[in-house]
Amino acid sequence: MAETKSLASQDAVGSNAEARARAVAFMADRHRLRWFEAIPWVLALLAYVVFPDRMTFGAQTLIMVLFALSLDLILGFAGIVTLGHAAFFGVGAYTVALLASRYGWGEPISALLASAVMSAVLGFASGWLLLRYRGLTLLVLTLSTTIMLQEIGNLFPNVTGGYDGIPGLLISPLFGVFQYDLYGHTNYIYCLCVLFILFFVVRRIVYSPFGEALAGIRENIARMHAVGSPVHGRLVAVYTIAAAIAGIAGALFAQTNAYVTLGVFDFDNSAGVMVMLILGGSGRLYGAFAGAVIYMLLQDHLAKMSPAFWQFGIGLLLVVTVMFARRGLFGLFENAARFFDKRAKS
Repeated sequence: MAETKSLASQDAVGSNAEARARAVAFMADRHRLRWFEAIPWVLALLAYVVFPDRMTFGAQTLIMVLFALSLDLILGFAGIVTLGHAAFFGVGAYTVALLASRYGWGEPISALLASAVMSAVLGFASGWLLLRYRGLTLLVLTLSTTIMLQEIGNLFPNVTGGYDGIPGLLISPLFGVFQYDLYGHTNYIYCLCVLFILFFVVRRIVYSPFGEALAGIRENIARMHAVGSPVHGRLVAVYTIAAAIAGIAGALFAQTNAYVTLGVFDFDNSAGVMVMLILGGSGRLYGAFAGAVIYMLLQDHLAKMSPAFWQFGIGLLLVVTVMFARRGLFGLFENAARFFDKRAKS
């Protein structure tokens, strides 16, 4: 009898060790950089060479990629649905604007960090209160927070400039050396470097045990509560991180345009970044690249064709994407890449 129990115990230990080995192998495979992950970065560098006179537009596109990436972190990986993400973007933009206009502080890197801190503080405070709710209630609360921030800004036009905003920001040369040229070459490289660093920070987060816990919360929050996971604390933590990244995107927007208005808090800003994620595919990291680039290119070309009705084209593409590519346009590319990857291995 004792011998039978001993054998059963050994089998259980062996089974657990085998399961653990499979889990470790699976996680290692997920973390592995794949060849197709280099494509967006190569294309970004090629754009710098091929379209040297369009770098101002390119910098704005990279900023929107970063903004979409910050939303993807909470929506695609943690399941937090929000219509108020523009609040953090706006706080980051106004942090840069107020530092430059009120205090004469135009050094870009430190202003970027200050924007991240201010947006993170707002993200922590609002997340601690709002993330106790889910669904439609959370949507309304996040949207209301952004509207209130915009109206507070409008109440103090002597500080924020009201709806006229704060124009003519004086931003110091990057690292005190690199001047800003008319075509935006310095700004483009600056935005690309910031995006590159923060992308790999986000990638590290989502493939960490913390990221796996967020995926569990997204899939079944009741089960995560049942196993004793600190659900609220983890949601607040990722919300704060995403707020800081969105604040950095807003700071880059203010620095590259040298002005900011209360329009950064508009609902269109929050809705637009969500459309980018739907087009590209949420929960896929590079979906933010695909969605933001497609959205910005379409907006640019369609607005030239019809300034009043350019949103119709984006709306049509959105409908087609939802109907025929539910994982987003990047999801289609991802499927093809995995197919060729398996063919190469075999």
